[in-house]
Parts: sequence; C-alpha cells; structure tokens
Amino acid sequence: MLTIATICARGGSVGVPGKNIRPLMGKPLIAHTIEQALAIPGIDRVFVSTDAQSIADVAVAAGAEVPFLRPDHLATSDAPKLAALEHLVAWIEEEHGPVGTIVDLDPTSPLRLPEDIKDCIALLDADTDVVITGYEADKNPYFNMVEQKENGRIGLVKPPSSSVVARQQAPAVYSMNASIYVWNRDSLTKGLWSGNAKLHVMPRERSVDIDEPLDFDIVELLMHRRSDEQAT
Repeated sequence: MLTIATICARGGSVGVPGKNIRPLMGKPLIAHTIEQALAIPGIDRVFVSTDAQSIADVAVAAGAEVPFLRPDHLATSDAPKLAALEHLVAWIEEEHGPVGTIVDLDPTSPLRLPEDIKDCIALLDADTDVVITGYEADKNPYFNMVEQKENGRIGLVKPPSSSVVARQQAPAVYSMNASIYVWNRDSLTKGLWSGNAKLHVMPRERSVDIDEPLDFDIVELLMHRRSDEQAT
C-alpha cells in the first residue's frame, strides 16, 4: 500500500492573500513543504489539493502532483480540511491503488525538519490512528489560563488536585502546531479525537505557523539563523 504525502493549500487566504505562493527565502512558501516531503525516503508520492490554478502551477513546478482543482464546496474558509483530505485520498485510491499511510503537511509550517516527519511516521503503529505535532505551551490551564464559570466568576480552566504555585509544577500541556499529521488510512473517518492519537513534540522555533504578514518575517529570521548555524 502507498504512503503518500498530502498538502492542502487553499487559494483564498484571509490573513495573508496569496500566502501559499508568496516568496520565502527565494522560493514560494509551498515549495519548502513539497521539497521536505520529496526528501523522505518512505513517502511514495506527494500530492497537493488546491482550488487555485496559481498554486497548482507552483506545486507542479516544485515536484508535486496536482491531479485536479478542489471543488468549490471544499474550498470555502469554513470547509473542514479533513473533508478535502478524504476527497483527495479517495481519488488517489481510485486511480493508483490502496493507501496505507497519509502524511499530511501544512504548507504554512515550513520550519519543520525532515527528522520531524520521519519521527511522526515512526510513531504510527497498528494501535494508533493519528500522530500529531505540538510544542510545550507557554500558558497552562492548571496555572494561568482562566474561563468564566456558570456562576459568572472567573476560575482556572482545569483546577489542579493540589496547589500549583509555579507553571513548572503544573502538568505539562501542549499547543498543537498543525505542522504534521500522520494518519492510518482507515482512521480518517474517525477525525482527530475519536481514536487513539500520539504526539510528537517539536521545539517552539520549529512550530511557527504563518498566519499573518509578521509571521513571514519571523520565519525568515529563524531560517537565516538556522542557515548560519549550519555554516559554522
């Protein structure tokens, strides 16, 4: 069965128009993720699902396969990504045979390393439905995250069983960074939280998701720093 990489890239970005093909370090943003996927030996093919011909053209030039433009009902701002992913996988199976593993990579998270992808693939086993990625959160619901309760008062989101006077004493919690999702094919219909999930922890500096113009500057700064460190 195939191990495929999927990259879902909608054309109608609200925060940064055209962000998926906006230049980053001299190449379109989505090209960074395509190159990462192509460099993983265990991935058989790399597919992009998009509704925009401009993204499709860039993706093909970078080495990915774009078999079609995504239907309009899967390209709205409130259309669930999982539906677009299921649509793409169904087409791949009809045309190319059964899929066993899906490595879904977000094009707006280019700071991941090949090792992150490999580690996620290695974490997936027969008892795991999906592997996700995240980083240790700077806010903790046991210590400094609050919500309004039914009585109108403010309290901790998750009151601890014993007093916590420093964040380091609280149970570790993680923020999802949406960088990598590795699925068993049969688990797609379960969604994220109806099956068994595992977490691959990434450092904060590899977890920036580009959502605003400032994020491009932050990512480019971190990429320059990484390049300088590798050169020394």
